[in-house]
This record gives sequence, C-alpha cells and structure tokens, in this order.
Amino acid sequence: MAARSAAPEKRPGFFSQIKSLYTFTRRSFAFLPWLLTGIFIVTTGLGISAAFLIQPVQWWNILLWGITGFLAGVLASLMTMTRLSTRAMYNQIDGMPGAVGHVISTFLGRSWTASETPVGVNPKTQDAVYRAIGRGGVVVIGEGSQGRLTRLVNEERAKVSRVAHGVPVHVFYIGHGAGEIPIKDLAKTIKSLPRKLDKATMVAVMKRVDSVSQSLASLPIPKGIDPTKVRAPRPR
Repeated sequence: MAARSAAPEKRPGFFSQIKSLYTFTRRSFAFLPWLLTGIFIVTTGLGISAAFLIQPVQWWNILLWGITGFLAGVLASLMTMTRLSTRAMYNQIDGMPGAVGHVISTFLGRSWTASETPVGVNPKTQDAVYRAIGRGGVVVIGEGSQGRLTRLVNEERAKVSRVAHGVPVHVFYIGHGAGEIPIKDLAKTIKSLPRKLDKATMVAVMKRVDSVSQSLASLPIPKGIDPTKVRAPRPR
C-alpha cells in the first residue's frame, strides 16, 4: 500500500502568534506588561467617559462605549507590541553577519528586489556586500569593516555601472561610525531614495545585472542569523 502523503504543517493560530509576539517582545522590554495595562485602562476609561457625554446617560451606552474602548485598547496594544518587537529584532541582529540580507529581503516592500545571500564575501573576515534593485536604482550595501570592504564594493559598483549605464548606484555601509548607517535605519533609508526608474526599466536592470553576477554557491556564507528565530512573529 502506498504510503499516505504527509499531512500539511499546521500553522500557529492567531492567539498562539500573539503569545509568541508578547514573549519575544517582553524579553527585550520588561516594562511591556505595565505598558499594555496602561493602554487598556486609558482606552477603556476614555470609552466610558464618552458615554457620559451622551445625554441622557443610559447603562447600555456606558457598556457599549466601555467595550469600544476595550477593543481600541486591543488594537493599540497589538500596534505597540509590533513596533516594539521590530525594535527588539533590530537590537538582536545589530552587528551580526547576515543582518543586512535579512533586512533587505524582508522589509523593503514590492518596489525593491533583494536577496539575503551576499553578492560578494570575504571568507576570512565574513565582510560581505549585498545588492538591492528597485525604483530608486541599485543599492550596494557593505556589511563589515568599511576599509576591508572597499575592493568588494568597488567591484560590485563597477559591474553594475558597466551593464546598466546611467542607472543610479548608491553605496551604503552598515555600522555606527561616521558615514555609516545603523541596521535599524537601512530599510527606511533605501525606501526614501527618489524614484528614478519605471517598472519596465527596473526589470531590465535586474536581468542585466543578474546575467553578469557570479554564483556564490561554492563560497561560505556568513553565519550567525537564523531569521526564523530572530524575526518577530506578527499576528495575522
């Protein structure tokens, strides 16, 4: 008898995701329980206060507005945890090899295309260069020591300029020194670049650059980040 096909993996439920989000965020922000309690008290109090502004005052008005305030507190709490969990995630991956790949492959949105695999890497030092292509042009990002990255960055910039003449090429270095960008600001900085390419041109640039890119499958990729463990869970 043929073996039965494996059952599809069961995805975590909504409340399980909320619990994971809360646990993950609280590890970095111990004040989270007090903050959420304060949000519920304030929003519920505002809802009940609104009921007393409606004349005549009825008990069911107080109940309905109290429930409305509570639900507003639920929404505000989810938004707060999501924002804090993102901050916690950035704090954890700051300075880790592979952080740039995780960010550009997750947080740039549909206007940009990027891979978590570097396009250039120094096997000895784990300094790496990443590339993103979007409506703002081509972005080359160096992760590691800026001095040691000069050759890798210049090679990638020259390669892009050779096959996509006239397309803007932006170079960013990740870090906390002069002229460097903290990892938490990388996605925001890239998405704020002025749009220079239409969609068709962007696709053409991607094909040209990919055609001259060398495969890095045989090179050691920097270790240190497991996105499935670092990425903050988000409720659906």
